[in-house]
Amino acid sequence: MIGNLAGGEILLLVLAALIVLGPTRLPGYAAKLGQGVRYLRDLAEGAKGQLRDELGPGFDDIDWRQLDPRQYDPRRIVREALSEPPTRSGAREDEPDEKPVSARMTPALPVHDPTLPTPFDVDAT
Repeated sequence: MIGNLAGGEILLLVLAALIVLGPTRLPGYAAKLGQGVRYLRDLAEGAKGQLRDELGPGFDDIDWRQLDPRQYDPRRIVREALSEPPTRSGAREDEPDEKPVSARMTPALPVHDPTLPTPFDVDAT
């Protein structure tokens, strides 16, 4: 299986290419495809060699698996975050919170006094 293509789909694509291109032109296009793949592979190897030359000996010490963006699965990240107990930064776990969580997350609003008139801003109108 190549990418998302199964064996039957690949066979169907080859058959469609044979019908569209014809048996006389298909070997030429297959050779061009092979040359293109070799060119891209050489281009990638050249870029890797250039990176190795520019970065020096530190290039071999890089953990490329750590930099792979496919490892950042949002479902796994959320699952790990929810499974860990919450901790406050800079505080010990045995110290109690000074405020409840809801009080720390909401901003302090002024208390409304119904005996006072409603505030009116002349510049805002």
